[in-house]
Amino acid sequence: MPDIKQLRDSEPFNHLPSDIFEKILAAASIKSFPQHYHVFNQNDPFTGALYVIKEGLVEITLLTPGGEEIVIDYRHEGDTFGRTPIFTGGTYTGGARTVKATQCYLIPQQILDETAQAVPAFKSYFDQMVLERVRHMYADIISDHSQKALTGVESYPFKKRLSEIMSAPVTSCRPQSSARQVAQLMAQHQIRSVVVEGDNKKMLGLITCKDIISQVVAVEGADAEELTAEQLMISEPQTMAPEAFMYEAMAYMIGHHLKHLPVVDGDELVGIVSISDLMRYRSQKAMLMIGSIEETDSLEELAASHRSLVRLAHTLLSETRSAPEVMEILSYIHHALLKRTFDLCWQQVLDSGLTPPDIRYCFLIMGSGGRREMMLGPDQDNGFIFEDFPDEMQAEVDAFFIPLADKLVHALDFVGYPLCEGEVMVNNEAWRGRLSDWEKRIDDWAENPEPHKVRYSSIFFDFTPLTGDPSLAHSLQSIVFQSIRKYPGFLYHVMQLNLTHKVPTGLWGRFSTEKSGEYKGQLSLKKGGLIYIVDCLRMFALEHEVRALTTLERLKQLTDDNVFTAETAEHIRVAFEALSFLRLRNEIGLLQNDRPANSYIDPNALSKTEQELLRSSFHVVSKLQDTTRSHFGKGLS
Repeated sequence: MPDIKQLRDSEPFNHLPSDIFEKILAAASIKSFPQHYHVFNQNDPFTGALYVIKEGLVEITLLTPGGEEIVIDYRHEGDTFGRTPIFTGGTYTGGARTVKATQCYLIPQQILDETAQAVPAFKSYFDQMVLERVRHMYADIISDHSQKALTGVESYPFKKRLSEIMSAPVTSCRPQSSARQVAQLMAQHQIRSVVVEGDNKKMLGLITCKDIISQVVAVEGADAEELTAEQLMISEPQTMAPEAFMYEAMAYMIGHHLKHLPVVDGDELVGIVSISDLMRYRSQKAMLMIGSIEETDSLEELAASHRSLVRLAHTLLSETRSAPEVMEILSYIHHALLKRTFDLCWQQVLDSGLTPPDIRYCFLIMGSGGRREMMLGPDQDNGFIFEDFPDEMQAEVDAFFIPLADKLVHALDFVGYPLCEGEVMVNNEAWRGRLSDWEKRIDDWAENPEPHKVRYSSIFFDFTPLTGDPSLAHSLQSIVFQSIRKYPGFLYHVMQLNLTHKVPTGLWGRFSTEKSGEYKGQLSLKKGGLIYIVDCLRMFALEHEVRALTTLERLKQLTDDNVFTAETAEHIRVAFEALSFLRLRNEIGLLQNDRPANSYIDPNALSKTEQELLRSSFHVVSKLQDTTRSHFGKGLS
């Protein structure tokens, strides 16, 4: 019989009456699937059961128009998959493939139908026809865009996840294995690393070919029979999760000078990747974009890399169905460019004869950069945090960091990041300070929420550390939450300012466009929709002290915390993805025609399907505004 508690705790079975759940339990069976097994493929007919993961990990896949299978989501223990056809009678809209050996509960359709009749809310959990319609419109538009993409564009496989390229199963040895036995394993399997496993298959360490050479072959008198794996191994090696992107692993391995990286799901080793594995998936231009940025010694070369981002974005958007995924990849490269510019400026200040003070500092980026949602035309939003040094050090700190700040903002402008019109930059003393200075500043914003202070806070609260001591940023985040708790009415004022305007649709769903000026006849995807999703979710994240930074990560955490229902969250997610896609596609088109990137589009130039998608997305945004206004206006309006 299936594990009662585990299935009972899974969504949506945890909401069912006991007698109905007992019937489901009696009808359920358990089935095991080996690693890398296709449980079903996209467009396969319904297998007749809902899958609930008892143990293991499953990746959900989609086929691109070119036939490439890409991973779009992961399902963990307790999650369901294969639910789309249950009440629709259709085929599977995506595939499901195990990342590691997996056991699932199989719930037959007949008992699901009976449960839906007895408990209507059970069916509503699965029955999201409006959402599916929006999803399909979005998928159709992405598909159409991909099919129209220019041929011959070099492929950038940054979007691949480690689960797709890792080697598995991993060759391992015991701690007491001899150095000779480890070397024999490497020779036998033609590999250059072996994992050391203890009891319960727990990874204890990693031995590489380099370790064998440096500690056995090159050491006179070393006994390959006496030396053990435990003595040779690198204890607690760095690891990554299977859902991590290839570009993240590449950057991490280059930055830490690693040749091998174990892939771990929770405490379980599921695979390993090597630098050579990653190199096989990188084109020459991809190597230029990632590998050479850290080694670039001139701002001119960084500016050239920045200009090439539009081609990368075009390719990525042609290959993937996820606009947020493209934004995350672009943000990673933006971050690399920003950090390398910082490093060059730091060295130039040192070369000028200035000496940095002996204090901890952190360089922050804010706004879309902090959220990892950068597109192609971001300006600068940055600041400095310093540890709480004594007042008498202020002159020494200013003597180094003010020249650095001036040099940095102009260097970033040269590379391709325009100066912020609101002067939210490190060369403005209002955006530099000790932790205690920032605490006073944030308290002032919250206690005296004047419009300009609220606007500043909306930019600032999306901060993330770029270089320096990240613990200062972590402490600053705690200060932010503390201030929100101290002045709970602040979020009401944020809501009032941020939700002053409505989405640009009028009576009968007609689009409201600009009446005059440069953008006459157009509407802003950012100011008319995306900014409201970002702002509303930020408000809820601040209230619930969610540390996640990206909009969709915040949405997921808030949904896990029962702030939003799963259905509402899915509507918001699709609207955010759709608006982000339309905006990014628009920016690419503008830049390819030598025009500056912006978020304005002519809605009448869109296809009928795109117009309907835009209206549906704006409708979701409007509902989110209503929810936010109602929640934060309670007792204060």
